[in-house]
Amino acid sequence: MSCVIAGGGPAGAVLALLLARAGVEVTLLEKHADFLRDFRGDTIHPSTLQVLDEIGLVGEFLKLPHHKAHGFGIVTDDGEVRVTDLRGLPGDYDYIAFVPQWDFLTLITSTAQRHPNFRLLMSAEATGLIREGDTVRGVRYRDGSGEHELRAELTVGADGRDSTLRAAARLVPREFGAPMDVLWFRLPRQEGDPEQPFLRLSSGHLMVAINRETYWQLAFVIPKGGFDRLAGQGIEALREPVARLLPFLRDRAGLIESYDDVSMLTVVLNRLRRWHRPGFLAIGDASHAMSPVFGVGINLAVQDAVAAANLLAGPLQAGMHVSEQVLHRIQRRRMPPTVVTQAAQRFVQNRLIGPALDSRQGTPRLPRDLARVPLINRVTRRFIGLGVRPEHVTAPAREPT
Repeated sequence: MSCVIAGGGPAGAVLALLLARAGVEVTLLEKHADFLRDFRGDTIHPSTLQVLDEIGLVGEFLKLPHHKAHGFGIVTDDGEVRVTDLRGLPGDYDYIAFVPQWDFLTLITSTAQRHPNFRLLMSAEATGLIREGDTVRGVRYRDGSGEHELRAELTVGADGRDSTLRAAARLVPREFGAPMDVLWFRLPRQEGDPEQPFLRLSSGHLMVAINRETYWQLAFVIPKGGFDRLAGQGIEALREPVARLLPFLRDRAGLIESYDDVSMLTVVLNRLRRWHRPGFLAIGDASHAMSPVFGVGINLAVQDAVAAANLLAGPLQAGMHVSEQVLHRIQRRRMPPTVVTQAAQRFVQNRLIGPALDSRQGTPRLPRDLARVPLINRVTRRFIGLGVRPEHVTAPAREPT
């Protein structure tokens, strides 16, 4: 086995596809029986659309049910603020596509399965690493039939922000903290509702509303660790601010029957100082957990996967040992965009979200239309749409046989 990847999220699935199409023997382990988990990151930015285009999948992707957003705004008690307009980005894609993550992952893995050198193991949970001295030689995993070992030239941990393999490799992330957690839920969407996604900002409260065509995907932001206090006040403590902040949903807020209808995301912002050991590499959330600010988590993960595949496909396909120098080149390439993006997220957390959640500080004053300021709009749309260092697929492709 050339490569085993633990974690069937965006980072692991895209890396597995790119390696498989380059002729590398690769196995992808996914601990769940399917990809159907709600309220995962669903934003596919222009940088990822470009990657899909480069590997011939953008046409199939755009057949999936999705909503296109060309911009993003903030609604305050004083009115609406236009933050950015993605129109004018270089390339063919000037919008964010909102699509259920399970549809995206199903497309990626089903495409990978056209290659005979790809294997997908569902309900297979990575539990540890196989070691020979200081070198990782594969992974231990558990499925319905028991415990197994899978040896590989390279093991990739793409198993999320609570990565089991990262811990087994004795890699510990540096924590940056966050002032908030997020409660996700949905309410029906009706004709006449707003079209574009937006952030609703008011003193003491903050919400995100995402148009999913037939329903609203809503994020109610609460102070870090504040869920038990909110839940202790009963479901009306959630319904009332939702109806007040989003008046067009006033008649539907009562559909939130209990906190069982809500999914809580504990916000984490961290990154590894070192992403690799001999024979092992961490990517995606396993190497850097992102804040939901800007909604760029999927896209950073995909960019990690593309950069990794570009550098790994050649030696793995040739049966060569992947040196730590190669693994470090991947980290060195992807660390700067990670650092810059997280710095921007921390700035927004500290200057906008934290103060907004503290009713004593009031709502920060914002210009009416940031998108009309050419320099600000160019920087913002490129940062959100393409990221700090967009990656392009250079790994070779072989036709499936």
